[in-house]
Amino acid sequence: MISRIEKCCIEKRIKMTDQRRVIARVLSEAIDHPDVEEVHRRAAEIDPRISIATVYRTVRLLEAENILKRHEFGSGRARYEEVASEHHDHLIDIESGQVIEFHSREIEELQRLIALHYGYRLVGHRLELYGVPTGGRRGGSREALTRQFKDEGSDH
Repeated sequence: MISRIEKCCIEKRIKMTDQRRVIARVLSEAIDHPDVEEVHRRAAEIDPRISIATVYRTVRLLEAENILKRHEFGSGRARYEEVASEHHDHLIDIESGQVIEFHSREIEELQRLIALHYGYRLVGHRLELYGVPTGGRRGGSREALTRQFKDEGSDH
């Protein structure tokens, strides 16, 4: 089965080697915003001939082609995710590095109002929240939390 990222590459007429296909599949299946080293570890489990240099080159190419988005979540390491069709923000656990994606209609509206207050029309933004666990219940799985906020606050 062809991965979403490989499909994007084919549409953009990017040459797809077997190693690039593996890297594209690893990135398409990722739900955790992996860094290059983690992408390499996962790809090498599938094809041990894939070098870290190949992963770096492929990630840079996919980023340049607007297929991958690069994030620096305060860890000093670039982490990647597939360019999303729907806008979302990130909550980063600074102890574990876990990244939770969410969308809140209320936050989006507040940002729009702030821009208007200062005489601007908002054309884009990036919101990254950094936190530590409170010690209580953490809201379940990342997927459940993302779904909860999308269901409660999304206008998409």
